[in-house]
Amino acid sequence: MARFNLFDAEEKLLEQAGELRTQMAEASPEVRDGLDRLIDAYGRGVREQRRLVKVSDRLQAQLATVNQELGKRKAEAEEALDHLKAAQESLVQAEKLASLGALVGGVAHEINTPVGIALSCASHLADATARMRKLFEADDIGVDDFERFMATVTDTTGLILSNCERAADLIRSFKQVAVDRTTSERRRFDLGAYIRETLASLAPHLRQAGHAVTVDCPEAVEMNSYPGALSQVLSNFVMNSLIHGFDPGQVGSIGIQVERPDPGSVRILYCDNGKGIADEHRGRVFDPFFTTRRGAGGSGLGLNIVYNLVVGPLGGSVQVEPRDGGGTCFVVTIPLSAE
Repeated sequence: MARFNLFDAEEKLLEQAGELRTQMAEASPEVRDGLDRLIDAYGRGVREQRRLVKVSDRLQAQLATVNQELGKRKAEAEEALDHLKAAQESLVQAEKLASLGALVGGVAHEINTPVGIALSCASHLADATARMRKLFEADDIGVDDFERFMATVTDTTGLILSNCERAADLIRSFKQVAVDRTTSERRRFDLGAYIRETLASLAPHLRQAGHAVTVDCPEAVEMNSYPGALSQVLSNFVMNSLIHGFDPGQVGSIGIQVERPDPGSVRILYCDNGKGIADEHRGRVFDPFFTTRRGAGGSGLGLNIVYNLVVGPLGGSVQVEPRDGGGTCFVVTIPLSAE
């Protein structure tokens, strides 16, 4: 409003200037011409100011419209980003559950062998016991019969015990790994033993592919961290090698080496001698949804989950390096005691 009051004052000045021009009718022509030029210049200045004000008002209106549109687009982008984050989190959880499901299926298949052997041995022992009972009831037991029965009992009970112990070990390893995967609790554990437990749960996949796996870990490396996260990291490394590192029918080797760069941390080197990672892809392997096997079983989340677990709950760092002679090597550095 003050702006228009200012223009009113200027209009009044123009009116007063006109009156002054009338009053100076008898002045010399030079004075009247100078006054006319001054009044005309002032009038042009007032008109230009009015024009600039109109342009400014129009630009401010356009700017307000643009700002309103930008605010709307920002709200839409933020909403889309929230939906994308929720979808990504859902896919990550689905990937973890799929990994756990594969673990369940593999362990179930692995347990089936010792349980089947123990069942066959128990059935054979039951048959031998039934035959011995018949001989006993008929009072027709000879020394040879008794010795054969005792040999059968010794052999079958030994097989039953050894296979039941094998099944119990598999169940114990699977139970601990599965609980760690689902609860994400922090606890103390021996690193070397836990690496072997994780590999035992992945044995069916590795045995089917025929790859050799070696573990080189110093004794008594105790960690106070999140074993479920570490198990998920190692499992994703193994499945990445099986899916991406080796061609079907190719038999390779996988090595896990643990080093102590300083008293408070460990460095885990996971290496395979597979196809390796192309140079143009190495910088993107930890990006979400990046995969070279789109439509062929690759989700692009396996190594992204690895990255988030290592830098998140495990509190460390992970990088990928080329390996001399071919293959890939992932280097994970984590503290012994997670924050």
